[in-house]
Amino acid sequence: MAAWKVLLTDGLEENGKAIFQAAAETVDKKGISAEELLQIVGEYDALVVRGRTKVTPAVFEAAKKLKVVGRAGVGVDNIDLAAAKAHNVIVVNSPIATTIAVAELAMALMLAVVREVPRADAAMKSGVWLKKELEGGELWRKTLGVIGYGRIGAAVGARAAAFEMNVIAYDPELSDEEIRKRGAEPVKLDALYARADIITIHVPLIASTKAMINADAFSKMKKGVIIVDAARGGVIDEDALLAALDSGHVAAAGLDVFNTEPPGDIALVKHPHVVCTPHIGAQTVEAQQRAADDIANEVLAALRGDALRWRVA
Repeated sequence: MAAWKVLLTDGLEENGKAIFQAAAETVDKKGISAEELLQIVGEYDALVVRGRTKVTPAVFEAAKKLKVVGRAGVGVDNIDLAAAKAHNVIVVNSPIATTIAVAELAMALMLAVVREVPRADAAMKSGVWLKKELEGGELWRKTLGVIGYGRIGAAVGARAAAFEMNVIAYDPELSDEEIRKRGAEPVKLDALYARADIITIHVPLIASTKAMINADAFSKMKKGVIIVDAARGGVIDEDALLAALDSGHVAAAGLDVFNTEPPGDIALVKHPHVVCTPHIGAQTVEAQQRAADDIANEVLAALRGDALRWRVA
């Protein structure tokens, strides 16, 4: 066995742990505090996190032996990439493992919103029969605007097409030809706002996307639009969304992510036209097993100096 030491701070499925344990000394410190992490990270060659652990400049400074940080999942906004580069630490993720899970949740949120499933369920459990009051809508022939047409956005588009929706997409990183190849009509962002009956967001949280769905954006959308966000909190200006919901300009929203997580007892979460889930997009048995397998193999490849599939930094 190689003399590598691997630290897991946010847990990992058993299949991923087994891959690490066959090749390295592996320590599982699920739930470790930021303070303890700083105290022990200097002993390790690899650090594997999910979304909870913040890999800050201070962590990189303390991690004198660290060669690679692995993110079991897609988003790396909890890892300081500039600090990683400054300390010559490789950062990898497992971007394809959760694609299906997140795409299916986005569709579930759409359906839950248009058919008022949570309200219907709550009423039934309270012994109330709301049949005549629950006149929802359909996805059929509606226009779905997908912001970000990468792996997850395109997976949502494919599923929406099965519902016979008209799929339009905006993605500044892709050519119009590539968006068409992936099954959507390419459009400019303002055109998407103007045409879409439902808008689903699938972009990372970076400087250019922070609060991009703001009051100005809502003003360009159709009255009665539905918003779905299963990507990252912070892409939507939550105060602007709440105002748009209160005015009726936005009819409803399905949200899996929030600016602060958990968001606490806030008006947006409690709004009668919002369906919320606690950032569970990637939380399926299958997705977590795929992510564990992918990140274990990628981190070990980085330690061996092999070619990498998913290097972020």
